[in-house]
Amino acid sequence: MAFTAKDVQALREKTGCGMMDCKKALVECDGNMDAAADYLREKGLASQAKKASRIAAEGTVCAICENGVGVAVELNAETDFVAGGDEFKELALKVAKVIAAQNPADVDALNACVENGQTVEEMVQELFLKVRENIKIRRFVRFEGKVVNYVHAGGKIGVLVKFEGDVADDNADFITMGKNVAMQIAAMNPSYLDQASVPAEVIEKEKEILIAQMKEDPKMANKPDAVLGKIVEGKIGKYYKENCLVEQAFVMDGDINVGKYIANCAKEIGADIKLVDFVRMEKGEGIEKRVDDFAAEVASMVK
Repeated sequence: MAFTAKDVQALREKTGCGMMDCKKALVECDGNMDAAADYLREKGLASQAKKASRIAAEGTVCAICENGVGVAVELNAETDFVAGGDEFKELALKVAKVIAAQNPADVDALNACVENGQTVEEMVQELFLKVRENIKIRRFVRFEGKVVNYVHAGGKIGVLVKFEGDVADDNADFITMGKNVAMQIAAMNPSYLDQASVPAEVIEKEKEILIAQMKEDPKMANKPDAVLGKIVEGKIGKYYKENCLVEQAFVMDGDINVGKYIANCAKEIGADIKLVDFVRMEKGEGIEKRVDDFAAEVASMVK
């Protein structure tokens, strides 16, 4: 029995499954709509689609480096029980390796990547059928070059740090330096690499806020604009030290900043090493978690 694109769309609306899954189901069932819907249910894909709207704020961040490529990827699940399982962590590692090897443009392209005859989307579906939780690849970052990775608290935070320079990727002192910088990033969460990385509009907005704050302060309100300007510049300097990685006080030695630490290490290694980029990825950040009000739920049941 032949079927059309409208049939595929109708099956998608009926089951909530993806277009490719619906097309495959119709092919397998010779175009029979009801049989195709049953096929998707049997495969567990229909129930997966229903659960896709459920909040997946738990999970793990996997950060790896291999063959001159660094990857950080966040894989989410609904509960920390599933996220802490070996199979979930193994899936995150498999996905990271696919990203490293195939360099997909985005999450959609990643889901279509094929590894050992199976797409990444099918890998995720396979684990869903075992755990029956919404599982999503949320985001990833891929760096090429001299990259050092760090994972904090078993996958709560993943960090990649990218350098340039005439040092071997496997130089032990270089790797130690990179790990220390990565731990700084994990702990202090800098917003920018250096002063040049901070957008001009961010600094202007910060100055506006500082001036408004001082004008609300009776001790500062009557000071000349020139004096207020100098105070603002001083506070902007503090802003750089708090938010720019190379300006931050180094957590392992508060007498120097991160930029100075890297310069000292480069001198000891005997190489020209420059920090050029970084990413810090924390699992679940920015996702609004569901809050269950059990008291309200019980009260509504009584009513």
